[in-house]
Amino acid sequence: MTADLKGKRVLVIGSGLSGVGSVKLLDQIGALPVMLEENTKVTEEDIRKKLYEEDRDKTEIIIGEITDDTLRSISLVVPSPAVPLDSPTVMRIKALNIPIWSEIELAYNFSKGTMVAITGTNGKTTTTTLVGEIMKAHYESVYVVGNIGVSFAENALGMRDDTVIVGEISSFQLEAVDNFHAKVSAILNITPDHLNRHHTMECYASMKENITNKQTAEDTCVLNYDNEYTRNFGKRCPSKVVFFSTKEELKDGFFLDGDNIVMANGGSKTVIMNIHDMNLVGLCNVENVMAAIAMSLAMGVPLSTILEVIRNFKAVEHRIEFVATKRGVDYYNDSKGTNPDAAIQGIKAMSKPTILIGGGYDKGSEYDEWLECFGDTVKLLVLIGQTKEKIAECAKKHGFTNYVFKDTFEEALEFCTESAQPGDAVLLSPACASWDMFPSYEVRGKKFKEYVNKLAE
Repeated sequence: MTADLKGKRVLVIGSGLSGVGSVKLLDQIGALPVMLEENTKVTEEDIRKKLYEEDRDKTEIIIGEITDDTLRSISLVVPSPAVPLDSPTVMRIKALNIPIWSEIELAYNFSKGTMVAITGTNGKTTTTTLVGEIMKAHYESVYVVGNIGVSFAENALGMRDDTVIVGEISSFQLEAVDNFHAKVSAILNITPDHLNRHHTMECYASMKENITNKQTAEDTCVLNYDNEYTRNFGKRCPSKVVFFSTKEELKDGFFLDGDNIVMANGGSKTVIMNIHDMNLVGLCNVENVMAAIAMSLAMGVPLSTILEVIRNFKAVEHRIEFVATKRGVDYYNDSKGTNPDAAIQGIKAMSKPTILIGGGYDKGSEYDEWLECFGDTVKLLVLIGQTKEKIAECAKKHGFTNYVFKDTFEEALEFCTESAQPGDAVLLSPACASWDMFPSYEVRGKKFKEYVNKLAE
């Protein structure tokens, strides 16, 4: 494969993390990287500064539109996950029959080791981080890469035959895969998200299912029995299926019995652990832990090692993350709740009257189920961003009228602090992406934490 790309021009679309990592890998294998940045507000100098120093002089930079003549000289295209495969540029590339690989496909073809891959609408980051920690406790060479914020391509050539690669893989990254093969995979759940990109639930679900494309009966896929999409997919999954459930007692797989996680095998049941023995909160995290146990056992990690890591594992930043208690009010950062289903899990984790900050960039989501889960938990909804009026209309439809609009994030935070009483919780769990106000959910979450930590005790 290295010889196939050596000396050949490879187009990388997008100058973000995956683009920079792809250029690094292409340069290392002797390909000729060409980076296309369609955002005309950036300069060539800006882009070269993003690249690694050793790649800057070896990379051709194109800003704006690429010509057909240049495209005809390209042997392979690696689009950023943010670039839709039905965008005008990619459609031109398809018309010229130029092969298209996602960054994870590029990286996989030049990496060594065993792939453990996790996808799903919600829970990916927590599960990926936890599985990564479990693998590190048992294996010598472990890389945690992908949508978690670490470029797979950038690290691919450092991997060995005995390396375990744990990847958080998004639906965007699964749009253009071919040889990508996970020994152990998981689809944690599939609920409406990114419909502005995938257009239909059927298309979105099929992208998630691509994680099993090259799997065989010798491989394992861990699936959520409680989710209709993943439960049905289990009937046609090409690999061995291991289910987990927080609602049903399973004959085979992992399920929740009261406060205990139980492993079932042919009807025989073994209590694995009590959920109060772990630091993670919320039913969503019980699901994540069960998925991690199933995946880790499939990778040959002893159960004692798995449980020791789980008991010491802390919540991932920005996912139902406890920040501080100030003047008797608990503050939680769930900025990664970027869709209604994820934000439902944040609300379910609250045990106190809660002031909720919601709203943000519109991804085409519907908010009915999110609002229905408020129950007696959410006492006040503070709405911000592009979706605030859309959410308010939905709230009125469901009989929830205790909401206010705020124009800025700072105003929303100040209003929450003024309104909260001792014994309350303030929860940032927006049910929306951050892109109308912030470059990422991480920046939004950090702003929230900075504000809370400056509050007087």
